[in-house]
Amino acid sequence: MKKVILITGTNSGFGWLTANGVAALGHTVYATMRDTKGKNADKAQQLSLVENINVIDVELTNPASVANAVENIIAKEGRLDVVVNNAGYFAGGLAESYTEQDIDEMFNIHVKAPWRVIKSALPQMRSQGEGLIVNISSGLGRFSAPFMTVYNSAKFAVEGLSEGLHYEVRPLGVDVALIQPGAFPTEIFGKSKTGSDVAVAEGYGELANIPQQIGEGMGKMFEAFQPNPQLVADAVINLINTPKGQRPLRTVVDPVTGTFTETANQQVKVQYDNFLTAFGMQGLLN
Repeated sequence: MKKVILITGTNSGFGWLTANGVAALGHTVYATMRDTKGKNADKAQQLSLVENINVIDVELTNPASVANAVENIIAKEGRLDVVVNNAGYFAGGLAESYTEQDIDEMFNIHVKAPWRVIKSALPQMRSQGEGLIVNISSGLGRFSAPFMTVYNSAKFAVEGLSEGLHYEVRPLGVDVALIQPGAFPTEIFGKSKTGSDVAVAEGYGELANIPQQIGEGMGKMFEAFQPNPQLVADAVINLINTPKGQRPLRTVVDPVTGTFTETANQQVKVQYDNFLTAFGMQGLLN
């Protein structure tokens, strides 16, 4: 069945690839990005020319903008089948260099924005008795690597939001799933941010150079392994194609270091099931 699908952050990277891939299958795609008349005008124009893609301007940090977008989609289509929360940005550097404003910005786009979309979409999905919410997390939502600490913490929050919600709404016919990508050569690294309190670096000596070394090492890794970002879009499509109730909570997409994350997921799942059973929630596991 052709589905109505909302994807955030479609001006580049995983969002761009996912929007094109899903549209090619005949689904109706609502591709969101901000500033479609300004800096993203070219990207918005390119996507809008693709069959089955409707580009809409949404400011994810504005609750009214999110709510209005979801409401308009439902009013036009009569349903909303899939939400893909993909929008975000990478941030590295010394954790101490992040200001309170930096933290607010990070959590607003990575945690509160997905929740705004979910909050707006869930009533329709519940009334339909089916729906799929896909949250793009990261392997760094499972392990916190140094010098990416603030970014990792936001992805940890995405993991927590998605895991609990997965069990809450699955009995109502709504699946919640996480994609955990590794590092891929997308535009996200060209737009990466660091903490605003640059003076902090003076107190770290040679340690302050490690973030740059990480970036150089990542570049060499991309050259050696050439991980294809299309794998992430394909993973989203696979979740859409998987029958309701059979979708896994977590899907690792990392051809380079993914075994690390996959092993942790498997081991934690066993103990997590025991935890839910101990608290009388074993019915949510089925």
